[in-house]
Amino acid sequence: MTTGSPLRVGVFVFDDCEELDVVGPYEVLAWWARHSALRPEVVTFSADGAGVRCAKGLRLVPDHGAADVGPLHVLVYPGGQGTRTLLRDREHLDWVRWMRARVPLMTSVCTGALVYAAAGLLAGRPATTHWGAFDELAVIDPSVLRDTESRFVDDGDVVTSAGVSAGIDMALHLVARLDSPEEARTVRRGIQYDPAPPV
Repeated sequence: MTTGSPLRVGVFVFDDCEELDVVGPYEVLAWWARHSALRPEVVTFSADGAGVRCAKGLRLVPDHGAADVGPLHVLVYPGGQGTRTLLRDREHLDWVRWMRARVPLMTSVCTGALVYAAAGLLAGRPATTHWGAFDELAVIDPSVLRDTESRFVDDGDVVTSAGVSAGIDMALHLVARLDSPEEARTVRRGIQYDPAPPV
């Protein structure tokens, strides 16, 4: 991706977002930002700039509010139980559509895809989400082409990922796409991400 200004990635946070949905991609993208010659900027932001309490109790203090986060090239929208409130919030869905018109690359982790679907972003498009949320996705928008196998689905200007840890895979894919596969491998080695579950 070539831009006229420094590459900026915004990770949106909200009450009851899933912790790893946020910090998994953030770890990948922030590691990349510190070591890449592109020097991208990675920031967190909430709707009003106030701190949030994640699904399992972790408290986060974001860098910005939605009103002052500034231009973004990539939006990362996590999942978690809090999405069930947001996908019914008309004002929030209007904001998601407003961002869609201004942010070149919209991404989601886990049930963040449900909010994107409710905002109309996934109509007729391939997408994935947490394995336990595909029925909800179908109810929200039956036209979504649900991919139940992939860890992430890149459909050009929208990238969705499956549940929780899949956000790490998606973020590494973003590094490969925005920078290079070599840089993504460097990040993967740097964070020692080499899944081999012990159970």
